[in-house]
Amino acid sequence: MPTPPPTGTLVTRATLTPQLRELGVRPGGILLVHSSLSSLGWVNGGPVTVVHALLDALGPDGTLVVPTQSGHLSDPALWQAPPVPEEWWGAIRATMPAYDPLTTPSRGVGVIPETVRTWPGARRSAHPQTSFAAVGPRAAEIVAGHATDCRLGERSPLATLERLAARVLLLGAGYDSCTAFHLAEYRVPTPRVEVGRPGPDGWETVTEVSISSERFDELGHDFERDRPVVRGRAGAAEARLFPLADAVAYAERWLPVHRPREEGLSHPAV
Repeated sequence: MPTPPPTGTLVTRATLTPQLRELGVRPGGILLVHSSLSSLGWVNGGPVTVVHALLDALGPDGTLVVPTQSGHLSDPALWQAPPVPEEWWGAIRATMPAYDPLTTPSRGVGVIPETVRTWPGARRSAHPQTSFAAVGPRAAEIVAGHATDCRLGERSPLATLERLAARVLLLGAGYDSCTAFHLAEYRVPTPRVEVGRPGPDGWETVTEVSISSERFDELGHDFERDRPVVRGRAGAAEARLFPLADAVAYAERWLPVHRPREEGLSHPAV
């Protein structure tokens, strides 16, 4: 059966850029973007067009930041989508390639972040599982100093973005993907877990703050109810724009009340 033709509005760089500006993306700003390409509709040029439009809206003095996570660099004993046979675990640990900021692909964050990761001039942070990539004049500053034992805390780009008054753009993505909320997990009582991963000298285990996006959709609902969030559309997608620092501060108050610490146990998802 032939594939039906696309319907709805054609999305191009020329149509998307003014929509982002109307939403409130300003030249010279710093923008952390969580995105879903499919939610935008039929985009002529796909993720390359979206990245061009974001950079157009930010202008030459603005900086675009995206999550480029690689949770597949994790213990195969925890894999669930799909699991692998237990008799493979030892061999997988022994042969899994270590993280390389230049060559390790992102996974689970969509094709737009992967496009930013490979964009000319892009810089990427050092954490082997929860890296960020950035393009623009503040890119090196934002990704620098990402400690390899601090996934999304005070020594990660999230804390730098907070200090630099960055804003978050949810471009067809939900609050369950809002990494800014994880910074709050490092500031409230949260369990620690052992995290396995490949290292430059072989398999290694580090102790990390437990992170989880459980109930982030509820957290985002309450945040949007109580704090100023700009809502609009970009292409066919619903978009939200808000200060990262506001999201972190709200989550610091919300998490201890609504999500007891025992609910926070998590390892990197695969």
